[in-house]
Amino acid sequence: MTLASPYLKPGFYEDALARGKHRDIVGGRWEETALHQMQVILDEGLTRQDHFLDIGCGCLRLGHMLVPWLDPGHYWGTDASRALMLRGYAEELTPEARSRLPEEQLIEDNSFRFPGLPETITFALCWGVFTHLPAAPLLPALKNLRHRFPALRKLMLTVFLAPADHTGPFRQRDGVVTHPNRPPWHRSSADIAADAEAAGFSIRWREDLLPRGQALAVLDPRGS
Repeated sequence: MTLASPYLKPGFYEDALARGKHRDIVGGRWEETALHQMQVILDEGLTRQDHFLDIGCGCLRLGHMLVPWLDPGHYWGTDASRALMLRGYAEELTPEARSRLPEEQLIEDNSFRFPGLPETITFALCWGVFTHLPAAPLLPALKNLRHRFPALRKLMLTVFLAPADHTGPFRQRDGVVTHPNRPPWHRSSADIAADAEAAGFSIRWREDLLPRGQALAVLDPRGS
């Protein structure tokens, strides 16, 4: 049986961490992807004073660049594996960066409920997470974000897209083949927009050429 996500395979995290493969868990292309992430969030107006939530932060691929840039204590990360986050904390952050990020701000969360996070979050990124998940979890996750973080002013989200009338596998701009019924997953832009709007967000798409052909959506809370 095909798993909804490769990360659900029993022992996936434990095996990879034991072999020192924490960067591979988050897809490799370490510096390239982190630079793309920094570029787009700064382009969208992130400030040092923002309270930033990195959803699916993994071993701090973005965090190793962003934590030193933000004001101390202004970065929060969630991931399905706390062990993965702590490996990144120990091996990818400098001592000075660790002093700016309390360990308790790395929170295990595999259901997008955002436990223990403050209401002060103003900016969130969810990069390469829903590319590995089927359609169903997105709407509840967006609703939780909208409800939990009243100060949120922007959410950036990557997905794989395919034309609305397309059936079967689809080759993305970067060569990755995505699927409607197994990972890596794709959906239509209209379906993503419908979920965003149902959760209380407006949506626009950027034209960035991102690693693996991901598409980048910017969601703004309506009525905020």
